[in-house]
Amino acid sequence: MTGVTRAEGRPTSTRKITFYVALAVFAQESTWNFYDNRVPELLRDHVASAAVIGLLMGMDNLLGVFIQPYMGNRSDNTRTSWGRRIPYLAVLMPVGAGLFLLIPHATSLSWLILVIFLYALVMNSFRPVSESLMPDFIAPERRSRANAAVKTASALTTIVAALVSLLLVDDHPKLAFAVPAALMLVAAGVLVWRVRDSRSPAYQAALAEDAEAGKAANGEAAVKVRMWSIIRDVLVDPDRSRVLLIVAVFVFASAWFSSRSLLTPYGVQVLGLSDGEAGGLTLPSGIAYIAAAFPAAFLAERFGRLRVIAAGIAVFTLALAFASLFRDPTVTVVAMCVAAAGAAAFTINAVVVLWNLAPSSRVLGTYSGLYTVGWASGGIAGPGLVGLAVDLTGWHLLLLHIAILSAVAAVLVVHIDRRRRAAGLKEGTR
Repeated sequence: MTGVTRAEGRPTSTRKITFYVALAVFAQESTWNFYDNRVPELLRDHVASAAVIGLLMGMDNLLGVFIQPYMGNRSDNTRTSWGRRIPYLAVLMPVGAGLFLLIPHATSLSWLILVIFLYALVMNSFRPVSESLMPDFIAPERRSRANAAVKTASALTTIVAALVSLLLVDDHPKLAFAVPAALMLVAAGVLVWRVRDSRSPAYQAALAEDAEAGKAANGEAAVKVRMWSIIRDVLVDPDRSRVLLIVAVFVFASAWFSSRSLLTPYGVQVLGLSDGEAGGLTLPSGIAYIAAAFPAAFLAERFGRLRVIAAGIAVFTLALAFASLFRDPTVTVVAMCVAAAGAAAFTINAVVVLWNLAPSSRVLGTYSGLYTVGWASGGIAGPGLVGLAVDLTGWHLLLLHIAILSAVAAVLVVHIDRRRRAAGLKEGTR
């Protein structure tokens, strides 16, 4: 599957477009990871309450639930000589970089909140746009391995954020923000220079559908595909695959975010570790996730995405259930590594399944946004729900609660797979 370069008009290979999308995501996530590292400390200079800091730091997820589907749909309906995605990235990525640079210069709480709100708004606005470039160019059967490259690039940004913190934050706290911002500006420049999605297969298919819709409307301009009509189609579809998959995304995201955000207090309360030692429990699992990304993609393309997703969730569930029985730091680290490898099977393939279930190339951006609705909602609700369970039963059962939650996601995915197979529906068809 090929696209076209801007300057030369020659086909862009699958590997090149995967690299460009991975570069865009890497640049975005570099700013997000550094944001998560540094902004809580900046807020702490003005706010003593951890709850208030937590609420402000969760604002980006809440914005994402509402903004990303809208912007994905807006880009789906855009038609320009540059395509439907690049015009938004050409404008919003530099604006996001500029707002990121302003964060450490905000001298009062009100200004800091305003800047981080605008930053989160802009970043959420183009996130589904950049992520939708990949399915625009790449055929459905090859999207898992391309998404593995994108997710690997995203995972590597934790290392970038850590290095910037180690090398610059203590001596040059404001300059440190310039490094991720510069990465995003470079990525924006490369995308604008090298990519035009106006000739991507999905964009060309969308234009063909526009033409057919125009004929059906007696030659009048084709009606744009509205977001609410897409959501209604997902909800009323008798097949239920898409809505059940979004629910599964929500449930697994609840388990995943709980396993990351609540593990440090678990290490202190149950494993007897110091704060610093407990904070490092998840570090090796990041490496395990990266190592599992491409195998998860290749297995999905060989045996079917839904089956591999279900198997990955099962691995995640069993690893945490095992660790809940043997409350030892080493066992916990190993279990988190195994769980992260299982989680890779979900995060690499679930959005690809949703893209492939889209009824038309005209709505891929909206479907990227719908995936975010499930994932971000789980990130907001999951730690709170699991935390409530911990309040009722004690910290020693944390991993078991997360395992039970992920088991629900596995049941949902298996149910989707069985229903579709019973109905004779192939993966990626409605």
